[in-house]
Amino acid sequence: MKHSELDAGATDEIGDFSDDQYYETVGVGNDPTTGSMDLSDRAALRRVAGLSTELDDVTEVEYRQIRLERVVLVGVWTEGTVRDAERSLEELARLAETAGSVVVDGVMQRRDRPDPATYIGSGKAKELRAIVVANAADTVICDGELSPGQLRQLEDVVKVKVVDRTWLILDIFAQHARSREGKAQVSLAQMQYLLPRLRGWGESLSRQAGGMGGGGTGGVGTRGPGETKIETDRRRINASMAKLRREIKEMKTARDTQRRDRKRHGVPSVVIAGYTNAGKSSLLNQLTGAGVLVEDALFATLDPTVRKAITPSGREMTVTDTVGFVRHLPHQLVEAFRSTLEEVADADLIVHVVDGSDDEPESQLTAVRAVLADIGAQDVPELVVVNKSDSAESDVMARLLRREPHSVAVSARTGEGIDKLLSLIEDELPHAPMQVDVIVPYDRGDLVARAYREGELDVVEHIEAGTRIVGRVGEGLGKDLTEVATS
Repeated sequence: MKHSELDAGATDEIGDFSDDQYYETVGVGNDPTTGSMDLSDRAALRRVAGLSTELDDVTEVEYRQIRLERVVLVGVWTEGTVRDAERSLEELARLAETAGSVVVDGVMQRRDRPDPATYIGSGKAKELRAIVVANAADTVICDGELSPGQLRQLEDVVKVKVVDRTWLILDIFAQHARSREGKAQVSLAQMQYLLPRLRGWGESLSRQAGGMGGGGTGGVGTRGPGETKIETDRRRINASMAKLRREIKEMKTARDTQRRDRKRHGVPSVVIAGYTNAGKSSLLNQLTGAGVLVEDALFATLDPTVRKAITPSGREMTVTDTVGFVRHLPHQLVEAFRSTLEEVADADLIVHVVDGSDDEPESQLTAVRAVLADIGAQDVPELVVVNKSDSAESDVMARLLRREPHSVAVSARTGEGIDKLLSLIEDELPHAPMQVDVIVPYDRGDLVARAYREGELDVVEHIEAGTRIVGRVGEGLGKDLTEVATS
């Protein structure tokens, strides 16, 4: 809904609120960690400082008002400290900015649990309406996943569009997906989210859902006797989801074939995983020279990138950069990206990147490991890489390295610590399974070159009969070497 369409009398409906009434702060004597505060304080909407991203240049503000949405963020604080709640809303602000919005305000409310009807309660929803009007906002973003009923009822009160954290992340993924597989996975996740919300969000979302994925089967002649538009759209979405699942399955087959081929040649696989914006793409560029986009934004790169790299001893390995994780990553995304995330579960080593400059890096580690467990990768060997050592606080770095004994500090920006990281990676890679001691004829230099790339060689000497190789290699190469040596 445009600002010009807002009900100009909305503030009169709920009275004149002063800042002290609906932007309360935690007072002296209250303990937010234990919840021992006055009932009025517990229920109040509290402004979270520093969330506004409005620009100082008036001309630029006017330009952005035309092109971007102006959003108010709302969070419900149910557990943990007040700083935990503020940090979650600050991350939501970064997500909103990544999606192209301007954050004009952010508030949170202390509750035992979100209100089942309007997320924050009907009275506070009316106060939120006043905040929306005062800031000329056109969108409210809630820091959680709302039910269809909560979305509908909160929209009825605030009179502007309401979206939740899940839909915001899905929207960012849709903007950043570039590959055919990535686009298909995001479209599938969006449809899984939208399907139960068609009735709750009405015809505007119904039309939006019908156009997703390009695989809809609607149009003239699709509506049966007595069939409503919601039912038609639901049938269209189900047909599109079935088509996308078939396409993703076909692409998964190709990915599995490539993965089996790498394993057959004994090439170990290293996967870079971690929180979004922790520096995974920068680290990939340092290790492989891949030239992947590096940007200070959440989910700047979405599609996985696989590149070859060489260990200090000359052994070849593949390094894969995966999609970044985030707290409360929508389960629809985890499910839709499962075929891609299987790269992580099948890896020989996970390089888990954590942002050492973050004010709470331990929570990043916890969030990423929760997703790794969800995709069955919790048993894959893990090497923790504390990135951004050039800008992180020394006490935070020391704390992290003590907590994670199998870890290393690096700066992907400056290259500090990369050599040590490569050495640790090589130590963690599995040894080739087949021991060989063969003499390869001089006309089969291709096999010798493969042995250098793929194997762990103890002896390479040139004798009259050919090149003698002693060491460990993959089963496929070992079979080829044995056949040539005995022929």
